[in-house]
Amino acid sequence: MMAEAIAERRLDAMLVGAALLASVALIWFVTGSGTAALAYGGGLLVLGGLAYMFSRPRAAPAPVDFALPDWSVTMTAIERGDCGVAITDKANRLVCANRTYIDWFGVDNAPPGLALETPSLEQITRAARAAWRDGTAHADQLAGTGALVHRSWRAEVVRAGRGEDFLVWRFTVLTEADPLADLGERLAGAFGATLSRAGVEAVLAGPEGAIRATTPGFALRAAGDERATMAGQDFVALLRTDERDRIYFAREGRKGTPQTLVHVPLGDPARDSQATALTMMLLLDAGVGMGGGVVAEGSSNVPQLEALLSQLPLGLAMTDRDGRFLFANAAFLRAAGVEGRVLPPYPSDLVVKDDKGPLVDAVRRYAQGPASSGDMAVRLQRSSDEPVSIGLAGVRGMGEAAVLLSLTDTTEEARLKRQVAQATKMQAVGQLAGGVAHDFNNVLTAIIGYCDLMLLRHTPGDSDYDDIQQIRANSNRAASLTRQLLAFSRQQTLRPEVLQLPDVVAEVSQLLKRLLGEKIVFNVHHDRELGPVRADPQQLEQVIVNLAVNARDAMQARAQRTGGDGSGTLTMITRRIAAGDVRRMKGNVIPIGDYTALIVEDTGGGIPHEHLGKIFEPFFTTKEKGKGTGLGLSTVYGIVKQSGGFLFAENVPGPAGGTAGARFTIYLPVHHRADGIRQPAPKVEEETARWSGGGRILLVEDEDMVRAVAERALTRQGYEVIAAADGEEGLEHVRKGEAFDLVVSDVVMPTMDGPAMARAIRDLVPAMPVLFMSGYAEAQLREEIDVANMHFIPKPFSVQEIGDKVAEVLGAQG
Repeated sequence: MMAEAIAERRLDAMLVGAALLASVALIWFVTGSGTAALAYGGGLLVLGGLAYMFSRPRAAPAPVDFALPDWSVTMTAIERGDCGVAITDKANRLVCANRTYIDWFGVDNAPPGLALETPSLEQITRAARAAWRDGTAHADQLAGTGALVHRSWRAEVVRAGRGEDFLVWRFTVLTEADPLADLGERLAGAFGATLSRAGVEAVLAGPEGAIRATTPGFALRAAGDERATMAGQDFVALLRTDERDRIYFAREGRKGTPQTLVHVPLGDPARDSQATALTMMLLLDAGVGMGGGVVAEGSSNVPQLEALLSQLPLGLAMTDRDGRFLFANAAFLRAAGVEGRVLPPYPSDLVVKDDKGPLVDAVRRYAQGPASSGDMAVRLQRSSDEPVSIGLAGVRGMGEAAVLLSLTDTTEEARLKRQVAQATKMQAVGQLAGGVAHDFNNVLTAIIGYCDLMLLRHTPGDSDYDDIQQIRANSNRAASLTRQLLAFSRQQTLRPEVLQLPDVVAEVSQLLKRLLGEKIVFNVHHDRELGPVRADPQQLEQVIVNLAVNARDAMQARAQRTGGDGSGTLTMITRRIAAGDVRRMKGNVIPIGDYTALIVEDTGGGIPHEHLGKIFEPFFTTKEKGKGTGLGLSTVYGIVKQSGGFLFAENVPGPAGGTAGARFTIYLPVHHRADGIRQPAPKVEEETARWSGGGRILLVEDEDMVRAVAERALTRQGYEVIAAADGEEGLEHVRKGEAFDLVVSDVVMPTMDGPAMARAIRDLVPAMPVLFMSGYAEAQLREEIDVANMHFIPKPFSVQEIGDKVAEVLGAQG
């Protein structure tokens, strides 16, 4: 083929050349001028050459190979001993990892699905989503479980790859700061040399008296060489005593200087076991005193101890045999909360009144008894609600008995304990509230249902009609209280929409103005370019109304206290919070991302400091008896948290250091969509609501009163109802071959619950629709129940509501 193409090109060239020569000869013959013919031929050659150059095909550039490299090369590049590196794809599958990552988490575990505690799993999952969205993210304090229970990591994740379809994870181990970790190095270094020159030798010993580290002077006096390695040797074997129990170095014998031995237990006795406890042994030359002068044998060497203990990061202090403070280092003063670094005369001056006597007795006991150590729990005056552990150790050989006290600053630990206790309490109360509301909803369903059935037999004007209406109205009021409990426990049914916060504020503005009255000024300010949020608009309106009513009551209460006229200002502000703003907050509560904030601020004098940690608890109220249920702010808290947001309360500073009012800030995550406009909830078509074709229904409910009401309600609508008291009985009806158009079932039932029964029925009749009745949240049930073609009706419901819902479901089936 190539040879034929070349031959054809040659033939074409010959023909073109012959035509050119013929044209030149024709010009010569016509003009009779050889010059004109040559000029014409040259012009043709130049034009032909240019045409050939521009028409000549150019070689295509060699394609660049962008193929991914061999993963073995990548693994070699990421191999690090101090950092676990892993690469995952969009399906969260582990593509490759270095040896450190595999040693920690194994080859079968890919982030974010690692063996971590639940809060850490949630944190790393949010980091993965943020990395796919923003390109980079991180997660701190990831706590392991199982074999990794004592480890924690920091994770950094970056989106990478030509198509940005990979995540690169880097895990670094977080080590808890240990004030004793470098003590051995300090003793063996310049600090230890300084102690030796002052006549103080220090030894860090482990369990059973094995030496861990020593000062250079100790090595010189015990082994003859200050560079000698003393680690592992028995501390007691290097010393000798005489008949008067005076202590000498074994190598020096009685020719050396007698030593005073001080035993200092290190660490926390309540936390460290006998197998891990460390001890510091101090040997002081008996002839060394203040200022380097010589003092009588047996005199106090407290200045030397003060110089040593002041350098330690542990809170240490010493008392004499009468319990009077001799000195205390800075760490002890800080842990004890001593202001101005002025040490009181006695340790008992630091504790509350009830603990003064026991502490005085303990100090006297350790000063007069044999050398020993222990600890006791006391309450410091600076934080009387949080007991702390104070260590006591008897010190001998200093001329007179003394007691060494140790105290650790537990302020941060106490704060974390309070936070954990508060979170645990809120979770427990939420579970209790949800359970009570669920059971109460069953009772209200029966009451409301029977009221509806009775109203069908009575008409307005009957003697009983108004009474029945009153019972029904009170039942609906009780149902609203259960919805508040479910809102607090985050188990209510939400119907979220994509909306703008200013629209919700505008919807309730007129209502708020009537609620606030004429004396309270209502101001609204909206930020520009607010991102849309996804929430239930009715529930958000309830949040705004509850906060406004609380603000109004606070301003009225302030007027009663101060004799004012009840005037004030309520301000609502919507604000755009970008991810950079959240990052600058430097907090670990709100994940980094875009938010739309709603700020509600009043001039009601603020919230007492002691109440700030309790205001979101259910049934907590500062109002007078009979004027508040204590569910307002707990409802707000539950709705915000269930909507994926965050709620904070703080006081607004006022003039002269006072408090002007309270400020509640709600952060709702921005819902990222293509358009970002309000998206209304889908409406049920009219044809569905008008279903009247009848049908056969299997009703499964363990509560007799609820089952009776639902059965009568559906029967009146023209349905044939077969009732069952539990899941097993309902399943048995289907196993017998009975045909049903719909299964209406409770969710929580003994023996076999609703979801388990529905799955078993689906094995027999795959297309059977299921309508669940429950007092719990629909969103929560849909997450926990994996059943297709599932529908939901919340309790309590009326006779009309369950009839309409069944008609809607059957109409949707066609």
